[in-house]
Amino acid sequence: MIYIKCKKLKTILKCVKISLLALMVISCATSSSMYRELDIAVGHSDFNGAIEIIVRSQETRPIYSERNAIMLFLDKGLLEHYAGNWAASSSDLQNAERLIEEAYTKSISEGFFSYILNDNVKEYPGEDFENIYLNVFNALNYFNRGNIEGALVEIRKLSMSNGKLDMLARRYEYTDPNTGEDLNSMTRRETGIGQMPETRSINFSNSALARFLGALFYQAAGNADSARIEFAQVERAFNTNRNIYNFPVPHAVTQAQNVPDELARLNIISFAGLSPIKEEQIVAYNLPFQHPILQVAAFKLPVLTRRQSQITRIEAVVEGAGRFDLELLEDMGAVIQETFVLRYSNILAKTYIRTILKYVIADVAAVEVARRQGALAGLMTAIAARTALDASESADIRMSRYLPDRAYIGGINLDPGTYSVIINYYSGNRIIAREFRDNVNVGIDRLNLLQSVNLM
Repeated sequence: MIYIKCKKLKTILKCVKISLLALMVISCATSSSMYRELDIAVGHSDFNGAIEIIVRSQETRPIYSERNAIMLFLDKGLLEHYAGNWAASSSDLQNAERLIEEAYTKSISEGFFSYILNDNVKEYPGEDFENIYLNVFNALNYFNRGNIEGALVEIRKLSMSNGKLDMLARRYEYTDPNTGEDLNSMTRRETGIGQMPETRSINFSNSALARFLGALFYQAAGNADSARIEFAQVERAFNTNRNIYNFPVPHAVTQAQNVPDELARLNIISFAGLSPIKEEQIVAYNLPFQHPILQVAAFKLPVLTRRQSQITRIEAVVEGAGRFDLELLEDMGAVIQETFVLRYSNILAKTYIRTILKYVIADVAAVEVARRQGALAGLMTAIAARTALDASESADIRMSRYLPDRAYIGGINLDPGTYSVIINYYSGNRIIAREFRDNVNVGIDRLNLLQSVNLM
């Protein structure tokens, strides 16, 4: 049983304020129709064309509002990366990272009632998976610009002690900035709600993708010991996060550590498919109110939905040297779903508190009208209040749209020289896309890393 104590005038006023603010919410999630032209360009791997669509639209009919600046920088930064515009991509991703950090800093300084406001009235703060993978792609940006140390700085932001992966679970240990109380204590003190929905823990603490890239970058920097540690961390990621890495460690991980002195290794990384997107889900909850109309509430919550990729196999063909399949290194979609667990628990808790506060006011009003004017008047009051309250809520389904779904790796040891490489993307037994790379220079004592992407 949940006990509601909203007797203090201060608390009642706060309850009313939250209700009024919620009633004024108009979802600022961008309509999916506004992405249609952009999605078509991305689906055809016309990344420069997609960038032009974003730039043009922001000057006329913006796809991304001011409150969605992080989404803008993430989407544009990723598309710039796929297009090979490394410097522009770095600039966008760094802006996104800065805004994510500012949003987090702001959130921990706000009071309890600001904390539980509907997320749609706030600036989009970014998701944990976005904050993780932007560093991976920015590391690749630095590598492609010839800055190995810059690439390692980006990887260390994830892998170092107290880095982003280490801090992942702690980001949602919310405490009041004024009293130091945890969420449950604050909820009981401010609202009288004595029971909260159960939360789930997260089972992701290491990224094989980040570790593998870190190992290659350390090799390129001549730091063999650090490279060995990072390669070992790839194995550890598979062993400690089996819910994510439920497939074999790629042979390419071992092969990259054992290259004959007289040969050079060509490493290939490919990103395929599109990451999950959020959709609105309606979940019914029973609430302990007197009026029957108000005893069941519809919670509108975001849920991640996987996008189906046509790509089932990726093959690399190196002129005069052979062909081989790339192996799955990281199911990025699974990582995204797992890291969203904490965020979802946080959203559910806030939605629960907010809904209770709004419904208690409606329940008190309906019961009072019924007492004074009769059951029918009370019923009409409850129905009107329920309709208005349900309309005041909407799930925050904002997120970046153009992260890949999977990362594959492979490689081959070659005599130093210049090669032509073809990347074939298969759907079943049929090649559905092909990428040609001519004049690929492969040398000893350097990192030869070829990157490909197809988001079909």
